[in-house]
Amino acid sequence: MDRSPSTNEIVIADYVMSGALGSYITSRESASGTAWQPDATDHSGIMISSGDWMFMAHGLLNLVYDHQSGARGANKAFASGMLMGMARRPFGSGTVQFRASISPDPLMGARGYPLLLASGETANGHDRLIDRQHPHDFLMELSASVSQRIAPRTSVFVYGALPGEPAFGPPAFMHREAIMDSPEAPISHHWLDSTHISFGVLTAGVVVNRVKLEVSRFNAREPDQHRWNIETRPLDSTAVRLSWNPTRELALQGSWGHFVDPEQLEPGVDQKRWSASLLYARELAPGWTLAGTLAWGRKAVGHHKDDGYVAEASLKHGDWTVFGRGEITDNRELVPIGDGPAYRVGKASLGVVRDFRLAKSVTVGAGGLFALNFVPNGSAPSYGSTHPIGAMGFVRLKLQ
Repeated sequence: MDRSPSTNEIVIADYVMSGALGSYITSRESASGTAWQPDATDHSGIMISSGDWMFMAHGLLNLVYDHQSGARGANKAFASGMLMGMARRPFGSGTVQFRASISPDPLMGARGYPLLLASGETANGHDRLIDRQHPHDFLMELSASVSQRIAPRTSVFVYGALPGEPAFGPPAFMHREAIMDSPEAPISHHWLDSTHISFGVLTAGVVVNRVKLEVSRFNAREPDQHRWNIETRPLDSTAVRLSWNPTRELALQGSWGHFVDPEQLEPGVDQKRWSASLLYARELAPGWTLAGTLAWGRKAVGHHKDDGYVAEASLKHGDWTVFGRGEITDNRELVPIGDGPAYRVGKASLGVVRDFRLAKSVTVGAGGLFALNFVPNGSAPSYGSTHPIGAMGFVRLKLQ
């Protein structure tokens, strides 16, 4: 008997497509790990079907020239991006899915690229990267999930990955529609979404219509300086996340995590983390789309409680995209000492990119961004200014 797709399904090449974790539109899962986006998120990828299997691929390669001003700045040309593939098919009363994602980031070198006010991880196993963004690992996700429907709008699921993303925080920044066109990592990365490459994750959850509750056991240790390998440690950390998509345009989440020994350079020091976020996506008019993010994250170590805030937005019309981000973080890592003071720093960036279609599923784009950094007077001498600047010019290739 023929079946017409409901509003919670998409038909791709005669394949009726719904979410891998529940009975909803698949664009809700166009993110990292098991995180949710708004249902109205623009979902793009090369999709084909073969029998019961549906396959999807999408990719992005940025070639960037980066300039960061001042005494702690530098210049660098580098490549970044990702290539992601997915295979999915019905299984029992649900769905089984396999996903893999790789990145060219290790090619930029162990020290990553200059980015004022960014910190985290290490290039040599001894010294923290300060005012630089670390490269992501070559393997960003190798995961499998299986879900089973237990009622018309209710399902349970299990997700396992090495590496992958536990149930903490919003989707990783390169998947958030509001800022995915920027080649620049956020300085709030290690408050919100640095867990998106965790070497060992096991998540179980339940979906009831527009609500999802999930719990993860995972390896909280951030990846080390060896970017081409797979690392293993005990799944001794815990995260809990509650997600709610009240309308097509909104995705909300709140999460908590106990991170055991997350920092390579601070052995034996555990963290508590909290996160809350709101993601928004909407078609304003034919050809015009708006996306936004508001997010907060907190890292607690002992009596220290350090917060990070981010607001992101993008406006797309045809082949043009304008994007911007504002951030504030309480950062104790901007000086190379163990338990330094928390410096409240901020950053605002604005960029634009224009795409040109080369083929049905291939575009090339050119763009740039400008960033203004805000540092307190006490640390201004080391930066050379209270408002050092950053700028990036880039070209990109997209498969979509």
